[in-house]
Amino acid sequence: MEKFDIGIVGAGPGGYSAALAAATNGKKVVLFEKENIGGVCLNKGCIPTKSILHVSELYKKVKNIEIFGISVSDVSFDFSKVIERKNKTIETLRKGIELALKNAKVTVIKAEAEILDKNTIKANNEVFDCNEIICANGSSPKELKGLEFDHKFILSSDDILELETLPKNILIVGSGAIGIEWARILSNFGVEVTLIEIAPHLLPLADIEVSKRIERSFKSAKIKFLTDTGIQKVENGSVQLSDGNILTPQKILAATGRVPNCDHKIEGITYIGDAAGEIQLAHYAIKQAYDKTLNICYRKDLIPSVVYGTPEIAWVGKREQDLENEDYQKSIQLVSALGKAQADGETEGFIKLLVQNNKIVGAHIMCAEASSLLMQVVIAMQNNIDLDNLKEICFAHPTYSEGIFEAIQKLA
Repeated sequence: MEKFDIGIVGAGPGGYSAALAAATNGKKVVLFEKENIGGVCLNKGCIPTKSILHVSELYKKVKNIEIFGISVSDVSFDFSKVIERKNKTIETLRKGIELALKNAKVTVIKAEAEILDKNTIKANNEVFDCNEIICANGSSPKELKGLEFDHKFILSSDDILELETLPKNILIVGSGAIGIEWARILSNFGVEVTLIEIAPHLLPLADIEVSKRIERSFKSAKIKFLTDTGIQKVENGSVQLSDGNILTPQKILAATGRVPNCDHKIEGITYIGDAAGEIQLAHYAIKQAYDKTLNICYRKDLIPSVVYGTPEIAWVGKREQDLENEDYQKSIQLVSALGKAQADGETEGFIKLLVQNNKIVGAHIMCAEASSLLMQVVIAMQNNIDLDNLKEICFAHPTYSEGIFEAIQKLA
């Protein structure tokens, strides 16, 4: 029986980050992965989705490029090449992680692993003795009763990445990040999209103004959506909705979330990432990994959320609906007032700050570069910087980031 300081099950962002951090810190590490290194994020989630989304956004921009004085004719796309590029992107990044693990002298076991107890892992009929065990074995698409995946008509978020051709129309169930991003992707490529959400607004976890703005954006993009609506029955290719409407989509994407792959938790084991059953974000898993292996702490209330596409949506901290019974200030800066946005033709959206006791407690951004802009606010919140100090910062012009400055300046 070979002995290790740390045994890690699952080589997604949480698992491989923990392995690299621990090994760099002098620990003897064994990492188990039954599928591909990189986990859901690299192979079935963040990276492939953003790769396809980026191409769809380019295609949409080129089709409308005349507004910049550029003439292009016969614009088309080859979806097979889009998927080929997606696969190459994944392969490149996967090889990079594999090389990093090799250089760090992490023992990688490509096999299904079973955690027997808090110090023992079994794989390939071998037993591994570990002083500590971290379970980072991820999650799987969530199935709803009556909407079980058949992987042909009713698709999971894994299945849709494997499509070889696009349908003419599709029904997307659920308007979280997965549903919103795929609605944008498919609409950009010319697919007729209908999205249904059981909550009163799209993207229900976001600030209410973001939800309303994304609804407005979808109307402009001719993406059909129905809120306060669920599925009553799916039968013979027809979908009966809770409002009585009947749809006949070529495909259904059930974007209804993910569930941890852990059937049960063993005492003495550390669970991180999706396996922990908390915040299902790759960057959260990475912070958990560093907390466990390097004792680098983090604030759970300042984990940023991002929904990609045009415009990007990013937020952190409290939402306005969370502050209904509290004293607070809010400031909204329309992106259309920014010179950089006008020059780029990216004028949709806003920057919204929520403030209590002269400090930002929430930020909600919907515009180009929102994911990057948000991090300026996160740094300010993490370091407890007040508005007076933020007002002293000189923001470059013309930039999108000066929208944050303008929003700050509006606050007393």
